[in-house]
Amino acid sequence: MVPAEGPWDLSALLTSADADASLPERHLWLVRLLEWLRHAPLPQQQPMQAQTPTPLLRLRHLLNVLERHPQHEVQVRRVLRRFWEEVDTAALLADYGFSPRTSLLGELGQRLRLRVLPGTPDTRDLGELFTLLFPQERDAEWLEAIDPPTLQRLITLLTPKDHADAVNWKAPFLDAIMFLATSIRALGFSPMIRARMSRELLVAKPFRQLARVAEDIREHAENGNAEALLVSAQYLRALLDTCRRCALSVNDHLEEHGISVDLVFELDQLDRRTHRIEDLLNCVISNNPGTEVTRLLAQLVRTAGERRSLREPFTRHYSMLARKVAERSAETGEHYITRDRGAYARMLKAAAGGGAVLAGTTLMKFFVMALGLTAFWAGFWAGVNYAGSFVLIHLAHWTVATKQPAMTAPAMAEKLRDVSNDAAVEGFVDEVAHLIRSQSAGILGNLTVVAPLVLGVQLAANALFGRPLVGEASAEHVLDSLTLLGPTPFYAAFTGVLLFASSIIAGWVENWFVWHRLDSAIMWNPRIVSHLGRARAQRWAEFWRNNISGFTSNISLGLMLGIVPVVSAFFGLPLDVRHVTLSTGQIAAAAGALGTQVLHEPAFWWCVAAIPVTGVLNLSVSFLLAFRVALRSRGIRLRDRSRIYRAIRQRLWHKPLSFIVPPR
Repeated sequence: MVPAEGPWDLSALLTSADADASLPERHLWLVRLLEWLRHAPLPQQQPMQAQTPTPLLRLRHLLNVLERHPQHEVQVRRVLRRFWEEVDTAALLADYGFSPRTSLLGELGQRLRLRVLPGTPDTRDLGELFTLLFPQERDAEWLEAIDPPTLQRLITLLTPKDHADAVNWKAPFLDAIMFLATSIRALGFSPMIRARMSRELLVAKPFRQLARVAEDIREHAENGNAEALLVSAQYLRALLDTCRRCALSVNDHLEEHGISVDLVFELDQLDRRTHRIEDLLNCVISNNPGTEVTRLLAQLVRTAGERRSLREPFTRHYSMLARKVAERSAETGEHYITRDRGAYARMLKAAAGGGAVLAGTTLMKFFVMALGLTAFWAGFWAGVNYAGSFVLIHLAHWTVATKQPAMTAPAMAEKLRDVSNDAAVEGFVDEVAHLIRSQSAGILGNLTVVAPLVLGVQLAANALFGRPLVGEASAEHVLDSLTLLGPTPFYAAFTGVLLFASSIIAGWVENWFVWHRLDSAIMWNPRIVSHLGRARAQRWAEFWRNNISGFTSNISLGLMLGIVPVVSAFFGLPLDVRHVTLSTGQIAAAAGALGTQVLHEPAFWWCVAAIPVTGVLNLSVSFLLAFRVALRSRGIRLRDRSRIYRAIRQRLWHKPLSFIVPPR
């Protein structure tokens, strides 16, 4: 086993150099030699430009020692010669940093194995050995710092003296170019990518020509035809640029027809392979190949660091998915932002309608709980009750206040395309003010209807039937569970997480719907058209295209509100939900059951005090989570985020009423 660091003595290392040792022992010797170079790395906070890196100083010392001791130099040269003869260098140049699989999950699995399973020096694949040779990403810094004289001395050491033909060192580079060209051609011909590329760009058939031009480059390099090599290299660069533009044209299809994470992953692999070929070309045709090879080696070291990260592929490949989810939610979210008094009044009316429906939802929940069902089925039917009510509100174009942030935060993120100037930031702060006013209207409309309506039904039932619909036992339970003195704030924040999750689920499902072109299938599928008729099939296709996101978010939210608490209880997790509108309705039902004497109970007022806290946490948590996704999808930097937050605080300090009162 090779330790990460070790006090290796250079004299002992040079003495132990043995070209006749077994392959793993020789590779282990190289690993230890590189460990000796980095034995005393610079502190993390010390800039590399301030002084010569310690590994570079040790490299110069090593070269000096070898020049002064020819017997050691001979042994080291023999070890290095056998190394270059036996390892597959092309595997490092062509495959390292690329996934052999075409899915993101497969790449994540491979990275997990690289982190968990130890490597072995008993391999001829230089790509596998590379991680042991350069385990630290900071190795790239001292590699790039190698000065030309030291680099020339190192090249002299690495190059066998009896290799008179300079083309020999180029062979693995030419092989790698050929392998990469074949891989790019295969990706370009894959059905999922080929069907979505621009037809105009494919007229020149760039993918088909890659392998042939790569063969031409090999032939010219082996024949020493420098002029023809430069011409073919220039043509290959043009083909690679066309291939990249073809890959970028796929994004236009994604904007219109949905997005697939695996497709984005394949496009990223294609793009990276084209750039790797250009780096290899630089090494082959450069007048100073040593510098280009060193630069490529440093890049491969950084790639090794990326390969050890499990977060990096998520951050990179899900950013586009997050942006599409944000944009799809934004299509609906724009309708939930009020910017003038007329829109504010319409929001109040829509919220009042939603409050009326949720009053019935509240009473129906008490009915479900009174059935005496087992915990799971009670939670399931409570979730069905919520989901049905939310869908009804959606179809009636009414509003559930706490669903606004998850839908409108992506809409606001659309305003963040350019935050490089103060005017753009101020425009975004205006959107924040519009949103908070909209939320205030939604909450006000919901609560001013749900509370009196539930209370009125309770009083009417008591007058007609001699007892309220919700009894005193249930009312006492409500006052015990919804009090501010209990875990209500935590549960309200958790409900905000569920609100956010429902919007993400909706974005995924809508993307899936669009990706598989189900609206087109409903509209044109012969069997569906024969049953529905052409006109009805078109109406159904348009209906589902316009409502799939709304249905998904409302149904998923309703089911989560009902089922998550009972599933959590099964696993012993103390989780429950607190929705501001539903909680207000339950408190009103409790007041109707207990009568006016409830006004003298502190428990009642603690429940009333919990209502604004519940509303704020529902809204803020769901909004902040959704807004974080929107910011990440746009790649907003931390510095720009600080500017945005500072501008919001300044507006809140100088014009607090702008967040509550609509403009005239």
